[in-house]
Amino acid sequence: MTAFPYFTEAHDEMRKVIRKFIASEVTPYIDEWEEKGEYPRSILKRMGELGFLGLRYPEAVGGQGGDYFMSIVLAEEMARCGAGGFPMGIAVQTDMATPPILQFGTPDQIERFLKPAIKGEKLAAIGITEPNHGSDVANIETRAVRDGDEWVINGSKMFITNGPRADFITLVARTSDELRFKGISLFLVELDRPGVTVSRKLDKVGMRSSDTAELVFDQVRVPHENLLGTEGKGFYHIMWELQGERLIGAAGAVGMAQYAYELAFEYARQRKAFNRSIGSFQVIGHLLAEMATEIEAIRQLTYATAYRFMHGEVPTKEISMAKLASAQVAHWVADRALQIFGGNGYMEENPISRIWRDARLNRIGAGTDEIMKEIIAKELID
Repeated sequence: MTAFPYFTEAHDEMRKVIRKFIASEVTPYIDEWEEKGEYPRSILKRMGELGFLGLRYPEAVGGQGGDYFMSIVLAEEMARCGAGGFPMGIAVQTDMATPPILQFGTPDQIERFLKPAIKGEKLAAIGITEPNHGSDVANIETRAVRDGDEWVINGSKMFITNGPRADFITLVARTSDELRFKGISLFLVELDRPGVTVSRKLDKVGMRSSDTAELVFDQVRVPHENLLGTEGKGFYHIMWELQGERLIGAAGAVGMAQYAYELAFEYARQRKAFNRSIGSFQVIGHLLAEMATEIEAIRQLTYATAYRFMHGEVPTKEISMAKLASAQVAHWVADRALQIFGGNGYMEENPISRIWRDARLNRIGAGTDEIMKEIIAKELID
């Protein structure tokens, strides 16, 4: 057993299985997916067949019945593919777009959306951010107006991971003119409905093995049964979702930092300068020591917070701390790892260059560093 009280032999075995899968079925193709700007739907289906897309979901909905730390294991191991885009696309599927369906969905919605997503038959996206509103969820402009047994949706969503090809989106929309968060609801919207268009596929600096889009909704009609959760309570529903999103993002950042460290450590051991390995120089040895220490600190913070989350708490302050610290450390470690590689690390063919580039988004996505600090500060003061 490792890392008591968080992991059991079952977690350790699952880690081995996922690591083998990543090494044999993902890493050999990641360069191709990065160049193409998307991962294939076939790998989503394959992960569904292996049960990876429903590790922590109940068996009753097609999941594996594992606990939350199975998702932590998946997030950490996915980072070992040497790119951030593909793991991000899968995390949207497993820990962002679908948890609200399990938590707030009807039996019909679970049948139509959640079960196919767990099988890898449907690709999911989550629609929160808009061209004029990122972290300010309470002031979103996308509107849904009731018309008999249907809702008519108008608006746009920005930076939507999986957006160009997703089958459905868990969408945040305003359903009344009540001030700020009181008039927001969630909807499950099939993206092949008339009026949904991909206005543009976004050309990102990094995370290139996942596709990202701006989506426009023009008079899109969805049936009332696609309303997810309680009308007018969408802000609370999505705030709950964001806590899990940030926590799984922290775990992914831990995995990314760990992998970058391992690459740098091995390179420092093998690379020779002045007739000795560069790792034997104090400046490099101390840098590796700092990297290992920082990684262990964010790992333990993330694990401790995940343990509380798994047992029913929603420790917003600690989740924000884990997300902030893990994102910053992953960015810092990737930068130092590239420095250890020197010129070799700046080459496209070296995975450390991609990790360095992709790690930067961790400090923006799912809530910027600045938003995390604002949340932490308010929690401390209150």
